[in-house]
Amino acid sequence: MDIVYLCRRGEHNPELRHSLRSLRNLPHDRVWIAGFKPSWVCAGHIVAPRMHSPWEQTTANLKAAAEHPEVSERFLLFNDDFFVMRPLAEMPVLHRGPVGEPSKGMTSYTAQLHTLAAWLRQQGHTHVLSYELHVPMAMTKTGVLEVMGLGAPYQAMIRHKRSLFGNHFDVGGTLMRDCKIRDKKAPLDRMFLSTSDASFLRWPVGEHIRAAFPDPSPYEEPDDLHDERATGRPRSHVPRDRGHRAPQRLAG
Repeated sequence: MDIVYLCRRGEHNPELRHSLRSLRNLPHDRVWIAGFKPSWVCAGHIVAPRMHSPWEQTTANLKAAAEHPEVSERFLLFNDDFFVMRPLAEMPVLHRGPVGEPSKGMTSYTAQLHTLAAWLRQQGHTHVLSYELHVPMAMTKTGVLEVMGLGAPYQAMIRHKRSLFGNHFDVGGTLMRDCKIRDKKAPLDRMFLSTSDASFLRWPVGEHIRAAFPDPSPYEEPDDLHDERATGRPRSHVPRDRGHRAPQRLAG
């Protein structure tokens, strides 16, 4: 099974570097970067159009991966801040639990999850689960293209692709608390971890991940191994890509 990363733009991405190193803990075939691929990454590259918003960009990246003829039909979807901390024989199916009733003061992100849940219930899915976990998720190319064409509410679809896929295909799974570290004192002895840019650079979780994966992976250019073990910062500045392609809106 291949692995597909949906990556943000920018050459300097120590989280991606260490996420790639953590793949030693998970059996897989080819590794693909959908969207922006830093020059130091040795992996397949899937080109996608530039979009207006991050949510539209990840959706365009995923669609491009689903349409790529060389990506395996079944693949594992990764973000660049996912870390597999323990050896696994295979990736389990995990979810965050049922989507309950909406409440006051919700963020727009959470409100769109409830919008999606309401739409799914209208389609006959009586037990809607959230798959909005910061862990890898198995998908299929044909399934991704199918759910993108279902006519789900646009903003809900681009934000909650994982929950749309998981519920439409009734993948089930095991309940898990999210592994995104949002507290400096959070326990780190977990099967999976996920960080923000700031927590990876400055919090104990970043030190923990860098200590766990100090050795280069096969997915790094040998001449570009920056000394990131202490701070996660490269020794020299690498300018960001400044392409001038106009952003687009995802058709759907």
